Amino acid sequence: MGAVRLLVADDHEIVRKGLRALLEEQPGWEVAAEAADGRDAVEKAKLIKPDITILDISMPSLNGLEAARQIVKSVSQTKVLVLTMHDSDPLIQQVLEAGARGYLLKSDAGRDLVTAVDALRRNKTFFTPKVAQMVLEGYLDNNSKETTTEEGSSFRLTHRQKEIVQLLAEGKSSKEVASALGVTVKTAETHRANIMRRLDCHSVTALVRYAIRNRIIEP
Repeated sequence: MGAVRLLVADDHEIVRKGLRALLEEQPGWEVAAEAADGRDAVEKAKLIKPDITILDISMPSLNGLEAARQIVKSVSQTKVLVLTMHDSDPLIQQVLEAGARGYLLKSDAGRDLVTAVDALRRNKTFFTPKVAQMVLEGYLDNNSKETTTEEGSSFRLTHRQKEIVQLLAEGKSSKEVASALGVTVKTAETHRANIMRRLDCHSVTALVRYAIRNRIIEP
């Protein structure tokens, strides 16, 4: 199949090891790095410039959706395969808009992972059959329509604001948010105030509920 350098990002070590084992069974395929959260995945992608990056959608610090968006933007030669347990229409739409080239359900990984990676390696896309059907029936027909579902409300936030929502919902302080994003504490607090006002959230609990509803974090 030819040489392929891969980055695998999942917050569960046992999943990463399982994915590595499946991938490295293929001649010439090498998992050059692993990451346990989305922010680490972005940094390692910039460092090693893998051919394919496999991202779990639900990771701490920075979720797979935002990590995919940043990797696609900053490491143009890397193709992103999203690995998830979820197959909801809004999530599929967001993954596609983030620039991912493949969407694989974890339940199908044992059967389809190698096929998916090989498709991306050959500059093709890959979607498991159920997701492909959902894309065909839903996303392509409705792409031009305004999103009105509750899940779509996350589109009101910028990508940076979604990063901050995830960090706040994970219980990070303004100082920790500032450190993660490389900004001042004052800037982090300003972002927080703007987000709370935009979402009409009056407590961190309300912000956590919003983040869970919109799959920015997992419950």
